[in-house]
Amino acid sequence: MLIRLQARGFKNLVDVDVWFGPFTCIAGANGVGKSNLFDAITFLSALADRPLMDAALSVRDEGGRTGDIRSLFNHVGDEFAPEMSFEVDMIIPATGFDDLGQEARASSTFVSYAISLRYRDEGGIHSVGALELTREELSYIKRGEISKHLRFDHSSAWKKSAILGRRWTPNYISTDQSRGVIKVHQDGGSSGKAQSLLAANLPRTALSAASAAESPTATLARREMQSWRLLQLEPSALREPDRFTAPAKLSSDGAHLPATLYHLAKSGNGNGEIFDRNSDRGARVYSRVATALSRLIDDVRTVKVDRDERRELLTLYVTGRDGTSHAARALSDGTLRFLALAVLALDPQTQGTICLEEPENGIHPIRIPSMINLLEDLATDVDAPVCPDNPLRQVIINSHSPAVVMQVPEDSLLMADLVEHYKGGRQFKSLAFRCLEGTWRHKAGLMQSVSLGKLLAYLNPVIVNDEELEDGSRAKRKRVVDREDFRQYRLFSETIT
Repeated sequence: MLIRLQARGFKNLVDVDVWFGPFTCIAGANGVGKSNLFDAITFLSALADRPLMDAALSVRDEGGRTGDIRSLFNHVGDEFAPEMSFEVDMIIPATGFDDLGQEARASSTFVSYAISLRYRDEGGIHSVGALELTREELSYIKRGEISKHLRFDHSSAWKKSAILGRRWTPNYISTDQSRGVIKVHQDGGSSGKAQSLLAANLPRTALSAASAAESPTATLARREMQSWRLLQLEPSALREPDRFTAPAKLSSDGAHLPATLYHLAKSGNGNGEIFDRNSDRGARVYSRVATALSRLIDDVRTVKVDRDERRELLTLYVTGRDGTSHAARALSDGTLRFLALAVLALDPQTQGTICLEEPENGIHPIRIPSMINLLEDLATDVDAPVCPDNPLRQVIINSHSPAVVMQVPEDSLLMADLVEHYKGGRQFKSLAFRCLEGTWRHKAGLMQSVSLGKLLAYLNPVIVNDEELEDGSRAKRKRVVDREDFRQYRLFSETIT
């Protein structure tokens, strides 16, 4: 679970410090760079899993996947920042497995990770350059300092179940910058000497190579970061049936929805205990998904996955109250996205941080509160202990929809905006985040509050100034918003310019 992210020199994140809760909504106008925050999160996730260059090339740019890794560095004109750096506070799983299937147990589950990278020009016409690791550190957060790092409201039961262990050695990974060496300290029960790695020669982060035997806490920090993902639910992927051999885990684009739901109905509790697909437990899983979907669509009786033995296919069906069944391919885009999130909410294996861009797409405005409630249900309940029914899961969304901004809990809202800077005689803009006055981030002095003026467009989204035509005259047509019987429902009656 991502608690805090500091980013410097990455895209237009010149110097940001963002604090997250279990559910966070980032709101802002088109083009300010809200997605760059998601790019930073997914880049860190990729760095924990892949070589440096592969991680960099996986990050999108304005045209899709980047072909120039230097574009990841903040730049003004043709002048690029020499380095990018990230620092994160996170809660990691207490147990897990490394790539070889060996069990790891964390000596502490509340840790801080820092990494710095610089661009290295390797010459050559066809070279895209390289990334060089200059700093990497992983340390635990001391018990006496937990309250300074965990600022959102939570119960003591949740805190005790999520934050475990005690660690006296300050670092799991450290950097000797004078020698250009990264050290990996053992915490797996061995008292061996720290492993020293020459930073300039590392093709990947030390964290990404951690093993359970020598570095169990680093291994679980890696697993946590690998779980951070951006969901981009594509209706075409959600509509597809699955082969019997398909993975029982929803992909980032929404593929394998039938296999995921079928697995949940079959295994019931998500802990490996097998139930017959026609058992009461399996029926309860389908019933819970149908109940969630009925918040969006009134005409829902059942949701189930049909197993076609002849074609070896799993197909998702929604049956209406009149008894008519509709395969996933016949469902609307918004219904499919809502259905996918309802299935994720029931899957205890889905943990970590889930990022979603504009989840309201395809959802009728009157159903937006149901969508927000579902997203909150996806996130861990900080009033109850962490357990299989309440996994350590976090949701971060971005949106520019007034309907979303007006409905999300006030503590969850962050406003994204561009602020102006001057450097070397040049003017440029960077991304900044603000919270609402009086919420936990503001009261703790963690983030600045947003001005009321920035919120007015969301609280009263209708622009009521007249349209000016090319000849300088005003449009004579009467708009819906101009109707007298609607005027009383507008928050502000004066013209907005």
